[in-house]
Amino acid sequence: MSKIRVAVAGYGNVGRGVLAALKNNPDMETVGVLSRNPDRVKKSFNEVPVMQISEVDAWLEALKPDVAILCGGSKDDLPVQGPALAAKINTVDSFDNHSRIPEYFKAMDDSAKAAGHVSVISTGWDPGIFSMERVVANAFLPGSRAYGFYGLGESGGLSMGHSDALRTIPGVKDARQYTHAVTEAIEKVRRGENPQFTPGDMHTRECFVVLEEGADKDAVAETIRTMPGYFAPYKTEIHFVSQEYLDEKCSGFPHDGLVVAAGTTGSGNPAAVEYRCQWGSNPEATANVLVAHARAVVRLAKEGKSGAFTILDIPPAYFSMHSKEELLAKFM
Repeated sequence: MSKIRVAVAGYGNVGRGVLAALKNNPDMETVGVLSRNPDRVKKSFNEVPVMQISEVDAWLEALKPDVAILCGGSKDDLPVQGPALAAKINTVDSFDNHSRIPEYFKAMDDSAKAAGHVSVISTGWDPGIFSMERVVANAFLPGSRAYGFYGLGESGGLSMGHSDALRTIPGVKDARQYTHAVTEAIEKVRRGENPQFTPGDMHTRECFVVLEEGADKDAVAETIRTMPGYFAPYKTEIHFVSQEYLDEKCSGFPHDGLVVAAGTTGSGNPAAVEYRCQWGSNPEATANVLVAHARAVVRLAKEGKSGAFTILDIPPAYFSMHSKEELLAKFM
């Protein structure tokens, strides 16, 4: 069988993770990398053609990809790039601003349907895997609320989307953001209290920020704390540090998380559902999920489907490289 031809749009942490993940999927091949700055990419990567992302028609003709994996940031890149590229090719992305997913879905659905393409949006481990686990937990325990908690360890978990949002602020040279779960909130769920949390009840945010020379520290801090959809609802701790400190102390990309729901079954017997994941590399985790969804995109397209989809709309078998017979024999 011919391999699925994949173009990777973006060469940040997730883009590099996607390139690594594709090498572990023998039914897929990388045909090109798309970037706003191809010359910069070519200095460290030249295994396949590297092309200007704005020259869409040229790279479609040259690379002939079946699907493009979009690895841009959710704050500024994907809201523009997503609908534009969905009009040209099948896509998959990891748009992760939860509060704006409905409007992003509509924009992608309109664009992809008009062109007869398939676009899977907002996948990774959250949104993505955890979205599915929340739906499943609530379905199996009707009436329960399913909660997602992130950054369970002492050092918390590094959030790529929030770190990217920090770096878009004028005056910020570099930054990392760590999410910390509120332990007592997790225990309230496990006790079956089914609490009505606000986002700030469940997590706190910790930011490590390197300023540009001459930047206004107070103005940057105020912008961070009031940024809607990212920091405004949360207790946010901000540390202004040197680049050397950031590179030494915040160099890794660990993250972890938990989906938990508690309720009752039958005549009131207590029941709980939990799903846990731990990642040594957050961007590589997201990348692996994106690659599996790229396979699903191609399968949906071959069935004549079009429009936007999420992980909730796709049969799990579509993510796997294994045949139905193998799945029945080895995974059921």
